[in-house]
Amino acid sequence: MSAVPTAAVNGIELYYEQRGSGPRVLFVNGSGSTLAEAELIVDVLAGSCEVLAHDQRGLGRTTIPPGPYTMANYAADAIALLDHVGWERCAVVGISFGGMVAQELAVTRPEQIERLALLCTSPGGAGGSSYPVHELGDRSPAEQAAIGLGILDTRFTPEWLASHPSDQALVEMMVARRSRPDNEEQARGKAAQLGARAHHDVWDRLDRITCPTLVAGGRFDGIAPSANSEAIASRISGADLRFYEGGHAFLAQDPAAFPDVLAFLTAEA
Repeated sequence: MSAVPTAAVNGIELYYEQRGSGPRVLFVNGSGSTLAEAELIVDVLAGSCEVLAHDQRGLGRTTIPPGPYTMANYAADAIALLDHVGWERCAVVGISFGGMVAQELAVTRPEQIERLALLCTSPGGAGGSSYPVHELGDRSPAEQAAIGLGILDTRFTPEWLASHPSDQALVEMMVARRSRPDNEEQARGKAAQLGARAHHDVWDRLDRITCPTLVAGGRFDGIAPSANSEAIASRISGADLRFYEGGHAFLAQDPAAFPDVLAFLTAEA
C-alpha cells in the first residue's frame, strides 16, 4: 500500500494510508495489529470503497507516546484523522479492539458516522467484555499459545485442526505473524493498548448510535463471545445482528462474511 504523510494529531505522528474509490470507510484495526499485518483486509475493502486506515497509537509506524492510554484517546485519534483528511462523514468498520474504538467514536461523534460495522467485538461493562488477554503476560509461552488457540475458535483442538486444513493454515499464518519479536518500545506500546482495552466500557452510551449498524461475530469466538454481540445489538435501534461459521477470525473462515460486510458498507443510505 502506498504511504501518505503522517498526521500530527493529539501530540503524536499518526501513520495512515488512503486508497481505493467509492463510499468513504474508516477501518479500525484489532489489538496489536498494524496496517502491514492487515493489508489483505484493507485490500479487499479498497476494492469497493475509499478506505482510510491507520496504525493506532503505540503500534506500527505511529508514535509510541508515554502511557497509559484510554479508549477515549484512541477515538480522539480517529476523529482527528478524519478532520485531517477532511472527511465530515463516513462509514466505520472496526474489528475486535477496533470495534471497541469504533463504538467509542460512534457515541462521541454520532453525527459523523453514516454506517457502522462492529465485527467480533464487545461493549464492556454490563454488556460483557472480551477475553482479558492482558492477563496472559504472566503465563508461560506454551500456556499463552494453548489459551490463544482455544479462544481464537472454541472448536480448535489438535484433532479439529488435523481434519480442517484451512483452519490449520489460518492458525499457522497467525502464529507466524505473531512470532516476530518486539523490541522494548514496541512491547510497551502493545501493553499500553491492552491496558486501554481492559477498561473499555461503552455499554451505557450505545443508545446514542442511530446510524445503520451491522453487528457480526463468529459462532465459536472465545475472545468476543456471541452473547457480547447480542448485547451490542440490543442497545442500538435497528441493528442488524449476524453470526458466521467461525471464531474470532470468522472473516477469513466463512466465505459469506466479507461479502456481507462489503454489501452493508456500500449500501445506499
